[in-house]
Amino acid sequence: MQNAFVLLAGELDRRSVRYVTIGVSGANYYALSGSTVFHTEDRDLFLPLDPENLKRAWQACEATGFDLRVGREPLDYPRDLWLAERMVGHRALTKAFGPGGMHVDLTLVMGDFEFEPVWKERRTFLDAGAQVQVARLKHIVDSKVAANRPKDQVFLETHKEALRQLLDEDGPLS
Repeated sequence: MQNAFVLLAGELDRRSVRYVTIGVSGANYYALSGSTVFHTEDRDLFLPLDPENLKRAWQACEATGFDLRVGREPLDYPRDLWLAERMVGHRALTKAFGPGGMHVDLTLVMGDFEFEPVWKERRTFLDAGAQVQVARLKHIVDSKVAANRPKDQVFLETHKEALRQLLDEDGPLS
């Protein structure tokens, strides 16, 4: 049985949703071996400020059994363009909870990064047959450095050597 994220990635692709996987889950696609895979509880998807795209992302989530929430509340109905425009206007985060405890954040913010430059430099990985769009590792690491949250500092320090090795084609760690 495929995991919930692989099913979601396939549905996002079928609906032509533009996104890039970021955060620790994005970094894991660059891992050289099982020894450089980083632990994470969720997946983070960075989407453009495009209401139509966001609406299609919601539809992909619903089609694959994900429950959509904003904060602790269910995402309102109807999940139409009007609602998507409001969400984009506020750069609001949609949380998607899926089968098997899968948690995916649909974010419209990645620090100071704009979507288009990240999209242009993305890589596509195959995950159990599904195409997964992933931000460049340097963008992922730089966004964690810039965020400077305690959990990001711990991640960067704990995995500094593995990240340096993985980043060697992108240059030194910031």
